[in-house]
Formats: sequence, C-alpha cells, structure tokens
Amino acid sequence: MGEMKGKGGEEGLGEGFWHPGFPHGPTRAQVPGLCAPRRDGAGGTMNRITVYERPDFEGLSREFTCDVPDLHELDFGNCIASLKVVGQPWIAYTEPKYEGEPHAFEEGEYPSVGRPNSFSALRLVHHDLGDPQITLYERPNFQGACKVVTEETNLAYGYFNDRVASHVVQRGVWLLYQHPGRGGWHCLAWPGERLADYKPELNFQARLSHLRPLKPGQPQVSAQLLWEQKRVEAEREVLVDEIVGVNETAAEQALSASSRREYSTTLWQSFHFSNASSLKAGLSFTLAVEASNVFTVQKGRSEASTRRERVEVQLPAKIPPRTALRVRVLRKEVTLSVPVLLTLRHNEAVSTELGEYRSVSGTNISAHFSMKPLPAASTEPGDEAGTEEGPGGC
Repeated sequence: MGEMKGKGGEEGLGEGFWHPGFPHGPTRAQVPGLCAPRRDGAGGTMNRITVYERPDFEGLSREFTCDVPDLHELDFGNCIASLKVVGQPWIAYTEPKYEGEPHAFEEGEYPSVGRPNSFSALRLVHHDLGDPQITLYERPNFQGACKVVTEETNLAYGYFNDRVASHVVQRGVWLLYQHPGRGGWHCLAWPGERLADYKPELNFQARLSHLRPLKPGQPQVSAQLLWEQKRVEAEREVLVDEIVGVNETAAEQALSASSRREYSTTLWQSFHFSNASSLKAGLSFTLAVEASNVFTVQKGRSEASTRRERVEVQLPAKIPPRTALRVRVLRKEVTLSVPVLLTLRHNEAVSTELGEYRSVSGTNISAHFSMKPLPAASTEPGDEAGTEEGPGGC
C-alpha cells in the first residue's frame, strides 16, 4: 500500500493520521454498548461533540454523544467547518463507515478545522487515556534495544531517533510522527496493538522522530460541602465606625449624623486540593456555598476570590433630653474551614477526592449604641447616672 503524506497538526488542532494495519480502531463488536450515551450527575452527557456548518461555530449545528457511521443519513455530511469537544477525543473520517482519512480532535473548541466540509463519520475514542504507555523496538518483531515511553517525547533529543522498527501499545492511543515537533507524515497506534514490522505495514521503518498520546478529557466534577464537619478557626469583632452625639438641652434632639450609613464588607474564600489530587490545571467546578454565593473554582487559576459589597446600617434618629449617645459600628469576622467531597466522573469510572473550602467572612455588620444621662447641674463632680444600651441591626 502506498504511503500517505500528511502534515503534523499544531498544538490543540485536529490531526490527520493513517494506519493500514488498524485503519479504523476497534470495531463496534469489540466495544459493546459504545453508542449508549454516558451522562454526568447533572444530567448532561460526559462525552460529546458539537459540529457546525460554518467557521467560528456559526450556522446549523448538531450534537452527538456516540458514534455516527454516516453523517449523510443525518443530513450533515461533508459540511463541518468548526466544532467543540467535551470529554474524550473524537475521530472524524472523510468517508462513511469510518473509512478514508481520519482526524483527531481532543477536548476544546476549534473555530476552524484542517479539512472543512470533508467529514462523513464520527467516532468517540472510548479508551482509558489516563496512563499511556508504548514500547518501541529498534528491530522488527520486537527485537533489539527497546524504549518505554509514557508521555509526549521528541526522539530527536535522544538515541532512538529514526531507529524504531516495531512497537507494542500497552495503554492509551498514540500519534507517531515522522519529524520532530509533530511534523511530517504520522499514524495512529491503538491500545493492545502489536505492530511487528513498520516497513511492510507502514513504510515507516527508521523514520519515527516524535510521538505523543491523545489526552483524556477532563472529568466531570460535582462538589458537596460537608457542613457537619465545619470548623470555626477564629472569630473577632472589628470596630469600623464610632459616632458620638450629646444633647444638653431639655428637649429631644435629632442626631446630627445621618440615620443611615453604608459600610463595605469583604468575603475572602479559597479552595485547597489534596496533595494526592488527580485533577489537572484548567478544570473548573462550582461550590454552592449559599443561595447568593456560588464560588467558581478553576484549578491553577482561580482557587481564591474576594467579594466586596456595601451594606446599610440603621442608626438612632433622636437623642433624648440631657443624654450622651454613643454608636459603635462593628464588623464580625469569622474564619471557617469546611471539608468538600469531590465526585469525579470520567468515562465510566467514578472516584472521589477530598478538598477544603476556607473563608474569612466580614459580611456581618451591626450598630451597638449606648445612652448615658448627663449629670444634673446640681450633681457633684464624679457622680454619674446609669447607662442604657441597645443594638442596632444592619
């Protein structure tokens, strides 16, 4: 079979590949129930692809959650110009029934594709891609020196450049490139594949310079705050304002200050992942702390936030005769930590992890006032009357 030329795709773009020995990956018979959509806890699908007839996600669109052997039967053949992938990678084929030139699309958004208006079938990569491994051999039939690879590798930086003649894929789905930097002709290697001789099957012997595994999609994460295990680590009151008014007359007087004042409040909150967390940077989820506070966490970028608001405090409007009024405005600050149970759904696997939500809340502001009668004119110095106190709420 003749050699098929191709160009290595750029980072994040779909890539064409070809494998005469394994042109389509596993058959439907090998993957029972592949087309049954798997759903996350929120009722959405975990793995899906949305395709559009025009670039930049415009025009007609379709969403798929399982294999589509012929897009023409759904009136969407040879018209895909942009797409979005959630979850596991998808393979788009240029011919129906998974024939022709395939292109791989990992999780992400693609405002344009390398072969617009040419895809006729779609297939979901259902394999576990979390722990990839491939063994490369210097000679055919798995002989000679060998090299175990578990991550993207540029062989041009080592001794195995252009020396590979056979391979065994233990785990993951791999793209093999002719040139460094994901360049030149490239092919696909499926999990479980044992390719004994590159020359007759690929015409690729001693030409491999770069390889990488397809990346798994981010898991779906749901977060539950375990309020019954919360800990109050610190609590204090901070004086934010003080108002004093004195009425030396025999008649009630209006307080010179406004009866309402606004004060700023602060809520600092953060999320801490466990040291053994399997979650990668870029993953995001929400924490429903309370009805008015939904905290969005994005690993590696926004694991802490500060909210500032203004609240209005009611103050006493009048000062009784011959009375001194003192108003103290206090902000209560509470440092709190709450364990968080994270449920991770990735393909068909479900696992859990623990994290921690922490907050320093200064949102509770109240006014406390005290009234003290002024001494009568005949009262000797040093004599004082009692005081009257009362709180004022926000």
